[in-house]
Amino acid sequence: MSPAEDIELDLSISPEQAFYILVKAREFDEKTAPSSERPGSNPSDDKDVAILEDRADDPTFQELMAAMEALNEDQQLDLIALVWVGRGDFSIAEFAEARQTAEEMGDKHIPRYLAGTPLFSDYLEEALGQAGHTLEEYEINRL
Repeated sequence: MSPAEDIELDLSISPEQAFYILVKAREFDEKTAPSSERPGSNPSDDKDVAILEDRADDPTFQELMAAMEALNEDQQLDLIALVWVGRGDFSIAEFAEARQTAEEMGDKHIPRYLAGTPLFSDYLEEALGQAGHTLEEYEINRL
């Protein structure tokens, strides 16, 4: 989809916060299943492949969750609505409706819900792109 030219979203979450979460989600998505219960080899011998494995004490997941948990409720609801827009459940023009639907979810743990959403980072990037924000702009501003 092309960026929305006439749509100005009133987001509680800044594009920078959303892109930071997107990058953390991508790092987490790159993890693979553990090759064994206990890595027993020397990291220099196995080329540090254990860092790519998804383990319970994984700092990548902890960073992703901490970034989302640091958001206030309005920012978390914006994040859900953006993901739903990126997934195609709502158009960018229907963002307010997506946001209202997110608000009506009731008792929820938003960071866990989002972290468990397949393609979370892709959907977030798609919605941000529709709103006129690109990952490339975010990356350039960080350098």
